Amino acid sequence: MLTSLALIFLVGLSMAFICRKIRLPRIIGMLVTGIVLGPFVLDFLDPKILGISSELRQMALIIILIKAGLSLNISDLKKVGRPAVLMSFLPALFEIGAFIAFAPLLLHVTLLEAAIIGAVLGAVSPAVVVPRMVSLMDEGYGTDKQIPQLILAGASLDDVFVIVLFSTFVGMAQGGTAKVMDFVNIPVSIVLGILVGAVFGFVLAWVFEFAHKRSDSIRQSLKVVLTLGSAFLLMAVEGWLDGIVSVSGLLAVMSMACVIRMRTRNEVSGDLSAKYGRLWLAAEVILFVLVGAAVDIRYTLNAGVMALVMIFLALVFRSVGVLLCLIGTKLNAKEKLYCVIAYLPKATVQAAIGSVPLSLGLSCGNIVLSVAVLSILVTAPLGAIGMDLSYKKLLNGNA
Repeated sequence: MLTSLALIFLVGLSMAFICRKIRLPRIIGMLVTGIVLGPFVLDFLDPKILGISSELRQMALIIILIKAGLSLNISDLKKVGRPAVLMSFLPALFEIGAFIAFAPLLLHVTLLEAAIIGAVLGAVSPAVVVPRMVSLMDEGYGTDKQIPQLILAGASLDDVFVIVLFSTFVGMAQGGTAKVMDFVNIPVSIVLGILVGAVFGFVLAWVFEFAHKRSDSIRQSLKVVLTLGSAFLLMAVEGWLDGIVSVSGLLAVMSMACVIRMRTRNEVSGDLSAKYGRLWLAAEVILFVLVGAAVDIRYTLNAGVMALVMIFLALVFRSVGVLLCLIGTKLNAKEKLYCVIAYLPKATVQAAIGSVPLSLGLSCGNIVLSVAVLSILVTAPLGAIGMDLSYKKLLNGNA
């Protein structure tokens, strides 16, 4: 396992460095590292690492979500309002609708199978999007119109919506029916996630402030451990309550971090944010290399040209959905274009659920996984490169 970790960090960072030198996003090098070192090419990674890959990826995602929450200004988030709510479901619905309309013709699947493929591909990747939005907020690009906050909020809610739809469609494919409660659980999951996270945030903020007033200062590193432990607990709560009530653990983590920022002194939240920024340097490598390791490139050969056509067609529909969400906002054409680009990449969710239909023995399992893998290989680099190369040209800087 130690050898595998060494390869993940050393090769992953080296490839990221090379990509940066040739003006490609670091993520490309990390994804390629995972694909090459993974079980479907060289098979250099210990099965023990791959066995806990999903947990390690989740831990890395938690770290960047805490960093995102500590960087969010709630007053800015309030200004975002309606567009953020629409961005959480409308682009995904347009993309799923495109699959339902065209996949039966292009991929020779049933309407229900097309809906399952659309639900797998409908989620934007927080692993690709969140770090870049945090970086934009740190650099001041687009913050004059709260663009990073808008995309960050929409992308975080988007995953909850799509995963619920995916679970519903898969249940129907297994012989069940869609239940009203499955759809009711979407807003319930969002609201409870925010509330539970806020409670944790208030408690931690009180502890940090109480210690500060008593001159019994808690070391910054200990605060990092406390917030990280609380975040892990919030993710565990989601699992504990599964089947009883829906709670979004990812939203709870971000909500907790937002409250800590609101309720503590600037130096406390600022130092915490800086600490998590440094933690992300290591977590980023683990996340993207292991996402790459989960990609079985053999399935791209099965997908064929029609799958590629379907993916791009669905992205066009998704982009129309994003533009509709932004009607009535103060964003100009360039800023709207950046929002469209930011909503292109797929990676984390597709790597996590793309193989589920196959593991359940559904007849559409192979085509779902094939299209999911192809979407990661195409859209993750496309979205990452697009965001990295365009933000200085499309967004106002240093507001």
